[in-house]
Amino acid sequence: MLGAVADDFTGATDLAMMLRASGHRVVVAIEDAQLDAEQLEAADAVVIALKTRTAPVADAVSRSRAAISRLQGWGATRFYVKYCSTFDSTDHGNIGPVLDAAREMLGAQRCVVVPSLPANGRRVREGLLFVHEQLLEDSPMRHHPLTPMTRSRVADLLRPQTTGEVAEIHRTTILEGPDALRAALDEAPAPYVVLDTDTDADLATIGAATGEDVLVSGGSGLALGIPGPTGAASDWEPPEPGRRAVLCGSVSAQSLAQIADAARTQPVHVIDVRAAATDPSAAAAQILEWIDAQETGAIPVVCAARTREDVLPAGALGETDPAAIVEAVIAGVAGGLVGSGRSSALIVAGGESSGAVVGALGATALRIGPEIAPGVCWSLAESRGRTLALALKSGNFGGEDMFTTAWEVLG
Repeated sequence: MLGAVADDFTGATDLAMMLRASGHRVVVAIEDAQLDAEQLEAADAVVIALKTRTAPVADAVSRSRAAISRLQGWGATRFYVKYCSTFDSTDHGNIGPVLDAAREMLGAQRCVVVPSLPANGRRVREGLLFVHEQLLEDSPMRHHPLTPMTRSRVADLLRPQTTGEVAEIHRTTILEGPDALRAALDEAPAPYVVLDTDTDADLATIGAATGEDVLVSGGSGLALGIPGPTGAASDWEPPEPGRRAVLCGSVSAQSLAQIADAARTQPVHVIDVRAAATDPSAAAAQILEWIDAQETGAIPVVCAARTREDVLPAGALGETDPAAIVEAVIAGVAGGLVGSGRSSALIVAGGESSGAVVGALGATALRIGPEIAPGVCWSLAESRGRTLALALKSGNFGGEDMFTTAWEVLG
């Protein structure tokens, strides 16, 4: 069995969807959830969804170690550490320390580093990470409020975070095929090797070359190159959605564009973060009243911001983290919608917000369903005695019309 650890919830569902596409039967386990024998027997791959992308390093390492240990107990023999395809992290961030801990636990001599996801425009060329033909440092990720990305060479992003050396292998070698790449990896003078990737065919080559490696790492794209032993079952049976709603804590450029698109036809409510800071529960209750007041067929959008100017900077609320307030409000709204039976289908945008919602709903496992867009899918969870359809979306993923068109895929 393949065991994977993802550093946020949207990343976990993204990876699970890719594993399903490559022929794995896959289940996503939420943080400390325990899977029963029947769930494990039905899975070729298990992804544990953590919430560690921006957690303190020691916390991220401890929780990742615990996840790997749990996967070992469930019978995993190969392991995958999943991080964002834009390598979201700082010089003091978590990717390197988590990889160091995983290598030590598993006795892995090397670990490839493959953030690329060509389907979403993430490619590594000559060691440099591009986002839709822009260098990472020139992309909107340069202005990310938590992990601003101001460099593009992946090795330079990883080196400050790890005790191991970092090498690169460029695409000329990958184009020579799996045997040539495997030989180059065996000769690499470092435990971490950043691999160029421009197409899905490159991912297939990398998957074949690393098929015997105990540990690999990357974005979700690498999963497309790891063939599964079975075909994915077509067992999707969505619940009746009831009130549809979008809860968007992300303030990425793509999420803001998606909100702007939805606002042309749907009601939008921006969370008053300053007011909510004193009582997030009261703010959530007020938003639920606003949702109830909308027309039955409307798709209300609750968001942290509509424009970049709406985003409160760090320190604007003193010691209180504005992002934490947004997460608390969104989690409260989700809990109200699901707990009352108003809704059994939600789109949640943003990794941290998705984690907060899943936690508030008490969901412990996700069964992966149909793809909405590259890196985004519907999934099923059990919450408070009800079956719930969730689309957990990374802030940067999905087309601009996703908040209004994803429901067509739900069925």
